[in-house]
Amino acid sequence: MAGKGTPATALLVKQRVRHEVHEYAHDPRSASYGTEASELLGLPAERVFKTLVAEVDGALTVGVVPVAGQLDLKAIAAATGGKKAKMAEVAAAERATGYVAGGISPLGHRKRLPVVVDSSATGFETIFCSGGRRGLEIELAPAELVRLAGATVAPIAARG
Repeated sequence: MAGKGTPATALLVKQRVRHEVHEYAHDPRSASYGTEASELLGLPAERVFKTLVAEVDGALTVGVVPVAGQLDLKAIAAATGGKKAKMAEVAAAERATGYVAGGISPLGHRKRLPVVVDSSATGFETIFCSGGRRGLEIELAPAELVRLAGATVAPIAARG
């Protein structure tokens, strides 16, 4: 399917990666973007992944975890060879990725950032992640996401 005009979808089209774009009507009152996507698209929460930006030893790092869980900060630090992690400031995450919070995709960032995908993603033929704006999800094979993002795969999700 053709891209919908975000850097993430443009990258998928350019790289000829098989994917599908799924749109839904985002409710601006919703604070849990990933859960909203899971519910409105009728998908199990384990198969829908949210993109979170952490700061590992002072460097921004992207974590991709199921919406049913949370990012384990110690685990993402360990996965990237760091010692200490904390959630990044929203403004810093938006500046570095070029996306708004709630619509940050693991692909097509403004700056090249390390990406870590939770190992649970490999248990599915396809997964869903943000397409680069609220109300837009991309469905693709986890191996393609890992390849395009240059990601590390590690157990970084804590069950929430």
